[in-house]
Amino acid sequence: MKPPPARAPFPQRHWQHDGWLATLLRPLSALTAWHVARRREQYQAGRRPVYRAPVPVVVIGNIYVGGTGKTPVVIATVQALRERGWTPGVISRGYGARIGPQPRVGQGDLAPASYGDEPALIARATGAPVAVHPRRALAAQALLQRYPHVDVIVSDDGLQHLALARDVEIAVQDERGVGNGRLLPAGPLREPAARLDTVDAVITNRAPGSPASAGAGTGPRRADMRLEPDAARHLQSGARRPLADFADASAFPAVAAAAGIGNPERYFATLRAAGVRPAPCLALPDHYDYRRSPFDAVAADAILITSKDAIKCRGLDDPRLWEVPVQARLSDPGLFDWLAARLRRAAAGGSP
Repeated sequence: MKPPPARAPFPQRHWQHDGWLATLLRPLSALTAWHVARRREQYQAGRRPVYRAPVPVVVIGNIYVGGTGKTPVVIATVQALRERGWTPGVISRGYGARIGPQPRVGQGDLAPASYGDEPALIARATGAPVAVHPRRALAAQALLQRYPHVDVIVSDDGLQHLALARDVEIAVQDERGVGNGRLLPAGPLREPAARLDTVDAVITNRAPGSPASAGAGTGPRRADMRLEPDAARHLQSGARRPLADFADASAFPAVAAAAGIGNPERYFATLRAAGVRPAPCLALPDHYDYRRSPFDAVAADAILITSKDAIKCRGLDDPRLWEVPVQARLSDPGLFDWLAARLRRAAAGGSP
């Protein structure tokens, strides 16, 4: 079976500059701007209800549509808060899963079809309890009801979900920045670029080998993030091998790679930076469900996939599949201490 083509490159190419397509779609972007501003004003004026959880809430999201590296930041945040004495729980929309009227709440090894691939990955990587529902206030309530020991909620995405009050906002972007600076569909933004000036912290996901950002100025706290690959894990056996083994032709003569994430090229660049030269590189649609294997026509001894894909590939029974986990490395060593201090003030009833 031939792998499905990635759908991201066409809009991404046009969203990086103010070309003919952006010009054509500007009237629709004006409607998006009107809707975003009107909705925010309704919440600020109290005409729409806002749920305030009894514990602090940190929202980790983005304004650029698609993947920017948010999930590794969520995982790193949950782990860092636990190391600092917190008991975090996670809420998410559960994209790709049919949730129904009631939130789904669970912990440990969760089914991606029931919870969504990213919540299932977060649950596996952190061990934290997870609740999913498009209405994140309902997810937060269900999470605290099932796990009353949770004392901080980390929202996976939801920067635009204003029905949930939050104490700290962290925006994650990558080197695409704000693209052409226009709202959907003329550009890639869910909210105006000025929204980044109102969050508490901005984390920029940097490609391997790219220069660090300039020194911090006024405004939100800023940090760079690098995603460093760990040892590869064989999906069938659980065995681990250094990533360098996949650059050794005597061990694996033919190595391919696949990624069904928002920005597959970033994953392929990470592999190349580690010395692996996969061919072919299959850029699959984000949240690809793997109901059918896209690997049948791939001639390779090993196929390297992301953790987000691996969580859905366990039923494929393909001995060539290896997961390559990544760890988020931040340029700001004090970021999580700062976050914990903000959350402690919020928990004490003061201004974060």
